[in-house]
Amino acid sequence: MRTYLVAYLCFLILPLQTFPQASYREKINFDENWKFHFGHASNPVKDFNYGVANIFSKTGKTDDTPMGNKFDDSQWRSLDLPHDWAVELPFVNSENRDVMSHGYKPVGGLFPETSIGWYRKSFEIKNPLPNERYEIQFDGIFRDAEIWLNGFYLGNNKSGYIGVTYDVSDYLNFDKENILVVRVNATQYEGWFYEGAGIYRHVWLLKHHAVFVPGDDVFVHTKMNGENAEITVETTVHNTLSEDVAYTLQTVVTDRDNKILTQTDELSLDVSFSDQNNSKQKLNLSKPRLWSLEDPYLYKVKSIIRYQGKIIDEVTTRFGVRTLAFDAQKGFFLNGKHVKIQGVNNHQDHAGVGSALPDYLHYYRVKLMKEMGINSYRASHNPPAPELLEACDSLGILVMDETRLLNSSPEYMDEFRRLIKRDRNHPSIIMWSIGNEEGYVQTTDIGKRIATRMLNELKKLDPTRTATYAADLPNVRKGINEIIPIRGFNYREFAMVEYHKDLPNQPIVGTEMGSTVTTRGIYVKDSIRGYVPDQDITHPWWASLAETWWKIAAENQNIMGGYIWTGFDYRGEPTPYEWPNINSHFGVMDMCGFPKNIYYYYQSWWTDKDVLHMSPHWNWEGKEGENIEVWVNSNAQNVELFLNGKSLGKKIMERNSHLKWLVPYKKGVLKAVAFKDGRRIEAKVETTDAPYKIVLTPDRKIIHADGKDLGIFNISVVDKKGRKVPTANNLIKFQIEGDAKAIGVGNGDPSSHEPDRFLDGNYQRSLFNGKAQLIVQAGKTPGNILIKAISENLISGELLIKSE
Repeated sequence: MRTYLVAYLCFLILPLQTFPQASYREKINFDENWKFHFGHASNPVKDFNYGVANIFSKTGKTDDTPMGNKFDDSQWRSLDLPHDWAVELPFVNSENRDVMSHGYKPVGGLFPETSIGWYRKSFEIKNPLPNERYEIQFDGIFRDAEIWLNGFYLGNNKSGYIGVTYDVSDYLNFDKENILVVRVNATQYEGWFYEGAGIYRHVWLLKHHAVFVPGDDVFVHTKMNGENAEITVETTVHNTLSEDVAYTLQTVVTDRDNKILTQTDELSLDVSFSDQNNSKQKLNLSKPRLWSLEDPYLYKVKSIIRYQGKIIDEVTTRFGVRTLAFDAQKGFFLNGKHVKIQGVNNHQDHAGVGSALPDYLHYYRVKLMKEMGINSYRASHNPPAPELLEACDSLGILVMDETRLLNSSPEYMDEFRRLIKRDRNHPSIIMWSIGNEEGYVQTTDIGKRIATRMLNELKKLDPTRTATYAADLPNVRKGINEIIPIRGFNYREFAMVEYHKDLPNQPIVGTEMGSTVTTRGIYVKDSIRGYVPDQDITHPWWASLAETWWKIAAENQNIMGGYIWTGFDYRGEPTPYEWPNINSHFGVMDMCGFPKNIYYYYQSWWTDKDVLHMSPHWNWEGKEGENIEVWVNSNAQNVELFLNGKSLGKKIMERNSHLKWLVPYKKGVLKAVAFKDGRRIEAKVETTDAPYKIVLTPDRKIIHADGKDLGIFNISVVDKKGRKVPTANNLIKFQIEGDAKAIGVGNGDPSSHEPDRFLDGNYQRSLFNGKAQLIVQAGKTPGNILIKAISENLISGELLIKSE
């Protein structure tokens, strides 16, 4: 736990550098103190006259609309970002397939009253410096956002996933109020999964000199020459002044503690007015500490712009030194070391908060995945949050970064460019994905032409990485697969071996594998409530069991590995059921990150940890004498099972498999004894008594009093002997004392219609098979925070943590 906390702390303090800073550059978080109100997609009167008022007839014209600075928003709701309004809405039963696949939330074209959201923010800028410029940066809005400042229209960002930045210098009022307005139109879906709605990522105010380096116009890439690294830094300087400027550019490489390791001389350059200048500098770094899964070390590049001897801009870019190699016969190599891809796909929502994940939650999720043995993450099927990539950089997880749509139109090529430029400095990213399951075009010449155009753009912006395309095709090469560097397989795992025989020079990776469906803690199929057994036995027609695909990947060196569908459950796609089922069963973990049994199958074969896991639980009142199928997941060489001290036999563990016993049920203790490399390992499940007391388990006991950090509390109940009750479903109510607030609850039940958020603050959640989760956000006042969990007929649980 300490390692992950240190990595997160390093991420938090990155802006507070000791290296001398330019006074111009400042990045100000703009998440606080917004106003919000629903509009209406089909009634202009309920949409504050949008569509009726002729606001585009004159520059700055607003009439009586929210874009005007005098508009009265006092009755609007006050909130802080990130904000996903979809997660706050109730579930609705609809026969529409897209509503179902989005988790039965009333957002989309069928729900005009809850699919338009208006946001307004008031702010002031005092004491501007000469030649200072200002930008507003939105990291992610779902979707189709129209943006104004002080009544002046800035633009429209269609994408719900890639951010946008606007220079707002011309429209600002100095030393008096400014009003930033965003109209979010979520009536049109982009995906076939839960997508949320609203400004669900950060917003920033950027201040810098008129001669400056945009953050995504520094590109750092490295090459190893023996024991030393050649660092190439490509820098683009923009001049927004009305005159030519002579300046100097210096590039400095530091370690993570800002100690200078190497630097260039100041390079004298000129940039014409309203133009930009591109330069490339090379530096040598002796015996670098390589970024790896075990030691994800990050260096910094500082790009320093001087004018008349004074620093006017400085941009810091984190990077890692590592080598990547993709071999069609031997697989993937990181720093010359063979690495089998043990990956997961994930969508971006989490229990309680929907798509609006605070920063720490990204770290929490990546930490859980790494503990399972995952070494790679596919961002399915859209550009991820920047903080997710920061977490992967810091914790040592490889990334397949994916654009939303295979399309070469101006709109989608612009989104693709923004994605590449935003993310190309992350050492965690090993390849790009240009699309997913584009069934209408993937085997056609049109699809091939689109892909060719995208690959050409990728080579121009990032020649250091390769690309794949996630094709739900067997041994088929026609179309996109003819020109894609790495063949991606979505399922069709048996065809991977056959494909390699026919095309032995094209590397192969399983872009989506498995898709086993399980419900945590459930052991019988229940089509009424929408549950499937929590074992590796059920999958849709197109997919496979975990053991099926992994044995193929593990035994064939030419297959780089693969990405499970999925690491976490997610809202929407309630396969194989529909209503009342409102989220997926695909996850190795549920929506809260509670492991299902299949988690331990992967952990057994993806880590060197001593793993010995038994399932199911041993609370089967009323089934005395009936056979219970007992599964054991382990990487030990052999396992012996005992019931109440009596041996039920010893079995040999086949590699990449599991063991099973049929055991007549009898109350008591079911124990497994295993031997791994001569070491004895034990595990047990036992019959418990009735629930007695609530237990709160925090992920950590000290959080930051910054108004953003989180405490994540996993809730369980124990009997009088202190044993966790795996079948408990009690309703738990929460109280918080101190400067903190609850922001979400969950329990992993894919058919629960309980609210994730309680806007009145009265949070509660039922346990689902013994577990629930509470997410608490710190305030800004340091001190003690007391969390209370209360339930009828149970002893309450209390936990004290610190905020500092």
